[in-house]
Amino acid sequence: MLYEVHNRPLPVLVCKLNQGESIECQKGAMSWMTPTMQMQTGLGSGGKGLMGALGKMAKSALTSESIFRNTYTAVAGPGEIAFASTFPGDIIAFDIGQNELIAQKSAYFASTPGVQMELAFTGGKKFGGILGGEGFLMQKFSGNGTVFLEIDGCVYNYVLGPGESMLVDTGYLAAMEATCTMDVETVKGIGNALLGGEGLFNTKVTGPGKIWLQTMPINKLADAVKPFIPTGS
Repeated sequence: MLYEVHNRPLPVLVCKLNQGESIECQKGAMSWMTPTMQMQTGLGSGGKGLMGALGKMAKSALTSESIFRNTYTAVAGPGEIAFASTFPGDIIAFDIGQNELIAQKSAYFASTPGVQMELAFTGGKKFGGILGGEGFLMQKFSGNGTVFLEIDGCVYNYVLGPGESMLVDTGYLAAMEATCTMDVETVKGIGNALLGGEGLFNTKVTGPGKIWLQTMPINKLADAVKPFIPTGS
């Protein structure tokens, strides 16, 4: 399968599939496709059997995502399918066969068959995921294949060595390799915490591993446009 991402910051993922190749996505994600593509709705990779179905239902209840996936397959010759973004930002591809990945719970966009997705509980003993604002519930991707994630704004990455850390403000952590750990760190100084405008906690991500940071979390965009939204008289 070949793929390209076009027209950032309102990107679209265009995939070109050989006959017999497939790609999975959230329901309703397809934007356009050639008539050679055929859709099949099901639980997707990792959703087979009773335990797989129960796991999908639990994840759906906790993340508000649908338990179903649409699988598109090129059945009548080569095909092309496109998925347009739902938010100004970027679409990033990750090879899960190289490293398992943990991402914010709203990041999943599409994936090739063989990519497994499950809930990841992060934050360590201090529940840093909750207090740091990164969402104690995140998504873990494993298996083999390519997963496409939707990033809020632009993306910037760091490679952290063993024991190296980065302090990240609420919502700015998009993804990290599963070798990294995440915890909470309290903002030092009462004056800093109360008057600095940065909140009481930061998310501390520690290597070894690669992390991806996003420049415009959806909550920051909402705060920016809120003063310009008309309210009822």
